[in-house]
Amino acid sequence: MKQNLLYALVVVLVTVLQGNAQNDTIVLKNNNTIVGTMKEMNNGVLTIETDYSKDDFRIKWLHVKKVKSMQLFLINLSNGRRFNGSIKMSEEQPNEVLLVNEDETLTVKVDEIVYFKEVESDFISRVDAEVSVGFNFTKLNNLAQLTINSKISYTGSKWFFNGGYNRVSSSQDNVESTIRTDATLGSRYFLKKDWFALASANFLSNDEQKLKLRTAIQGGIGKYIIHSNKMYLASGGGLAWNNERYTDADINNRNSLEAFVSVEANLFDFDDFDLYTHVTGYPSLTESGRFRTDLNVTAKYDLPFNLFIKLGLTYNYDNKPVEGASTNDYVFQATFGWDTD
Repeated sequence: MKQNLLYALVVVLVTVLQGNAQNDTIVLKNNNTIVGTMKEMNNGVLTIETDYSKDDFRIKWLHVKKVKSMQLFLINLSNGRRFNGSIKMSEEQPNEVLLVNEDETLTVKVDEIVYFKEVESDFISRVDAEVSVGFNFTKLNNLAQLTINSKISYTGSKWFFNGGYNRVSSSQDNVESTIRTDATLGSRYFLKKDWFALASANFLSNDEQKLKLRTAIQGGIGKYIIHSNKMYLASGGGLAWNNERYTDADINNRNSLEAFVSVEANLFDFDDFDLYTHVTGYPSLTESGRFRTDLNVTAKYDLPFNLFIKLGLTYNYDNKPVEGASTNDYVFQATFGWDTD
């Protein structure tokens, strides 16, 4: 009797575990089939976790022919809509996908899905982070340069948060050391039709422009103009409050109200290569004729084991700097790093 009861309990336990195991079936266009758990599709790449492989599979989303899954996902469409539900390939039209939840069923093209991730994912799994370091040394005059570049982001159902830290320091015999540090904190609240509200804080310390600390607090609205599996292009604008303190104690602090207009582009359909560009212009509303520009261009090449090589250019321009300071400053960085993707 006890053995029969124990056997029944084991059967029930196995059945429950099998029911909870979220095995997705993915059929590729070459008719290969993968059974596992779809974790995320981002930047046109689908990540699949399987029991029979130590590492996750990474497959281009547009190479997928059919999908069968009962998981719940947070799904972003190219028209800006966000949908919580499951994903299933249409049996009648191979290039169409059915998005299903308790309230409705949507039929969309495969390439209209630009992002999805498990709804049940814990906080850590929604965080993406990377850090990279570069070091140069020249025997002549003992020139040494150290570069640290890092960023972190979190994607929720309605919110996106990001932060970044970038530092370049240089020392040389008989020359005063120089340091350039910039950091960002930002958030976006997703609205309908690919619109979003934005808020951010930018910080810059720059010896070349005699800035002990520049703090710019921004708020505004933006829109994804292009949002696909190959790239996204977004633009935004609003108001910024700019506070500047200088390394020279004889220079008074400056405060100004500025407008800002920004353009951001990310191209990622180049196998292991990504290209990111972000430029912002700041016409001052309280200082007549003043205009500032911040530019960032980053090229990243992915290596095995989540390693990467990155080349970056950061440029700052101010047509009315304080006396003795340069109107512009730029830094070129080559770093080697690791990310969580």
